This record gives sequence, C-alpha cells and structure tokens, in this order.
Amino acid sequence: MHGTPHSSPHLRVTSVLGLLAALLLPLGMTFAPRASAAPAADAVRVMPLGDSITGSPGCWRAVLWNRLVNSGYKDIDFVGTLPPQGCGQAHDGDNEGHGGELVTNVADQNLLPGRLSSTRPDIVVMHFGTNDVWSSIAPDRILAAYTKLVGQMRASNPDMRILVAQLIPMNPSTCAACAQRVVDFNARIPGWARATGTERSPVSVVDQWTGFSTATDTYDGVHPNASGDAKIAARWFPALAAALDAGVPQDPDDPGGPGGDPTACTARFRAVSVWQGGYQGEVTVTNTSGSAVQGWTATVVPAGGARLTQLWNGSLTTAADGTATVTDAAWNGALAPGASATFGFVATAPATAGTPAATVTCAGKAPAG
Repeated sequence: MHGTPHSSPHLRVTSVLGLLAALLLPLGMTFAPRASAAPAADAVRVMPLGDSITGSPGCWRAVLWNRLVNSGYKDIDFVGTLPPQGCGQAHDGDNEGHGGELVTNVADQNLLPGRLSSTRPDIVVMHFGTNDVWSSIAPDRILAAYTKLVGQMRASNPDMRILVAQLIPMNPSTCAACAQRVVDFNARIPGWARATGTERSPVSVVDQWTGFSTATDTYDGVHPNASGDAKIAARWFPALAAALDAGVPQDPDDPGGPGGDPTACTARFRAVSVWQGGYQGEVTVTNTSGSAVQGWTATVVPAGGARLTQLWNGSLTTAADGTATVTDAAWNGALAPGASATFGFVATAPATAGTPAATVTCAGKAPAG
C-alpha cells in the first residue's frame, strides 16, 4: 500500500499536549492513552469529520481504530486538528469532530480548507449534518454544503476518497420532528453521492441509520452510548477497510490508483427456511463496479434480535451488538464486473422476532497494483 508522503503535525500536537499535561496534572486531570506506535511516513491519513457525534468524545473512533489495527491495518494515521478526548482505550484520537458545528456554517465560513492544510488527509470519514437537521435547515442547503466541502477536499488532494454517512437516527425530547427530518435527509444522500463521486475521487455512502436505535444506542436520543459506538464502528469498518485496501495513488497514472469505483458492490438477503427459534439465511454479493475485485466484505445486521451462529462460504466475525462481518473465503473473493458470490448462515432468533429480515451491505477489495 502506497501513500503520498506528508509532513506530520504530530510533533507539534505532542509538545502542546505535554505542556497541557504538566499544567493540568496538579489539578488531578489526566489524558487518556493513545496508540503508542508512531505512524509510518507513508501512512494513509484518515480524517474523521463531523460534529459532537464524531468528536465529543466520539468513542466509535476508538473502537474503529482498534478493529483496524487488530485486522492488520498498521500504516494508518487518524488526523485532525482536535486531540483525543478519552474513551478509555488506546487509539489514535486525532479528529475533526467539532461539537455543535453545522456543516452549512463550515461551508459558508470556509473553515475546512485550513483544517485540511494542517492535516492533509487521504481519506475523509464524514458523519456531518445532525445539527443542521435539528435546526430545520433544508436538505438542499445541507447537500450544497456537502458539495462545497467535497470541492475543498479535492482541492487539498485530487485523489481524496470520501466516505459519507447516512446519519444515525435522532429523537431528542425537544425536537419531535427531528426523527422524520433525518429520514428525509438520508433519503437524498445516495443520489447526491452518485452525482458527486468521480473516478479519481469516489464518494461512498455508508448506512449508519439502519439498525440503530435511539432508545438503546444513545444516552439522550442523539449521541451514541457504548452500544451505539460499536454499531457505528461496525458500519464504517468494511467501507474504510476497502478504501485502505485500494491504496492511495501517488499520481493520476499510478496503476494502484482507482480505475472506476473498485469497491462498488451490492448485497441481497433472503431467508431460505424458518423454524421456531431460528432460520437459515443467504446473502448474495454482486460486483457492481466496472472493474474486477479481488475480495469482498459484507456486513449483516439481523433484525429482531437474531444472531448468526454458523456460516459457510465465508469467514464470520460478530460484534457484541449482533452485527456480523463476513469476508470472502479466498476461493470466492475474486469477482469480475457483474459476477456474484453467495454465502449462507444459520441464525438464532427470539420467538418474538417475526419474519426473518436483515440489513446487508458490502464493499469490494480492489486488485493489487
């Protein structure tokens, strides 16, 4: 995996944090640990971008970072002008999640270019717009802000890869209309992404809304609790892993660069058979890009409290909330454009689960350069 060498702000950040620690330790304040290994000079730089859901403290970033590292992604560097804010586990906590910010204000005030120049990311992971939706700003205006930010990202790095979330649900006690506003705004994001993405700088949509409950996955109807952090990280992981696998091109003609959108794929679920307390399911992964892929990762979020217990034609990892991540079985990972692979599973389900259902997404792995 190749990355464009960048000068790093970490020495400056570390020295500032050291001074703050010296000043604050007498008052009994401590800093949470961060990952001890310094990123390689050519590490892929990932900017988590958003508001308080991303940065205050945004503990899904810690969960995601550790899952990436434990999955073998070593040459990565989370970047941002903001330092980590705890979360109780070592991780690279740099981020660009500013509490209370509206994406429309960031666009109108041109706040992003300075942040990009300080950190020079290769990939942006963006969950942004919750405060705008809460403020009843029209979807057209929010998406116009998205478009402006994407233009600024590409001015910073023409090969920027951009992962954009469909927002997690919102149901604060002071905003009865917010829940539907999120639904309405999220429905617009896929079409915007299709119109905005380019071959050189793809925009990928990550569904953070489906399967997320404001009752069980937030502490206030808006901000994620530990369960919510796990779900958010599980949804980001396959899309970010695919972007990392694709590599970061040195220049537009780099053979390791994107040729079309090599990560595009779809996943389709069907129930094969059902019995009391469980069912057999099947997921078909299809390469919808214009290029061959050398592997794929699918995410399965079973409905009704079901959990995958057995799987064939793939490798299974299950998160604490029941979200399942399935990777190809090597022999069925290579898919030509339009080709499909199928994996099957057995799931246990509560008696009250109803008709089997699951939300499935996938991401392809680009061929090695």
